[in-house]
Amino acid sequence: METQRHVVHPYWPRDLSIPSYVPNDRSMSEILTFLFSVSGGFLLATWVLSGRDGGSGQPGVWRRLAVCWFAVCGFIHGMVEGWFSLYYHIIPADQSFLSQLWKEYSKGDSRYVIADNFTVCMETITAWLWGPLSFLAVFAFLTNKPYRFVLQLIISLGQLYGVVLYFFTEHRDGYAHSEVGHPIYFWFYFVFLNALWVVIPLVLIVDAWGQLSGAQAHRDSPGRQKSKTT
Repeated sequence: METQRHVVHPYWPRDLSIPSYVPNDRSMSEILTFLFSVSGGFLLATWVLSGRDGGSGQPGVWRRLAVCWFAVCGFIHGMVEGWFSLYYHIIPADQSFLSQLWKEYSKGDSRYVIADNFTVCMETITAWLWGPLSFLAVFAFLTNKPYRFVLQLIISLGQLYGVVLYFFTEHRDGYAHSEVGHPIYFWFYFVFLNALWVVIPLVLIVDAWGQLSGAQAHRDSPGRQKSKTT
């Protein structure tokens, strides 16, 4: 009598069936070092570039940090999440570095290792829309393009909407795809890393709102309206 093969894995719920799963041969520290080193490299390079005087004065510290944020977003959305959107169907068995990164992250949210419909759709939109637009935002701010705050508003709204759905869908599932309370897998991977895309986009939405409202108020000012009619 043939017995069903039981594949041991580190994901929740514990009875989740992942027949193709192959354990990572890289450690957590290797994977996290790569992720934060490359992100730090993008941040540092953008910080240096944003400090150059482009003819209209050097931007302030907070504006430069915002540009650095978009650079890091471009990397994470475009490369890391882009990998998931292309190879989600083979990640459990694949030993490529980025596949192992996703298998590590899935310890905090196993929806990724089972290619849950929501995560595939959400990450595909994030990778192929917010990723390129984040790099475009970096370019727009470095070159003072007039549409830079429009981009900031659109990207930040999209990121916030995506992460709210991400948290809310898992909440409705009863947090079944993670070991609730685990200091690394739940609180760091699932909560903290994703909460960044709640807090920072909210701040940038308010900032863009103020910038765009101020520009419209200036355009609508009585003095400007009078000069247009004379």
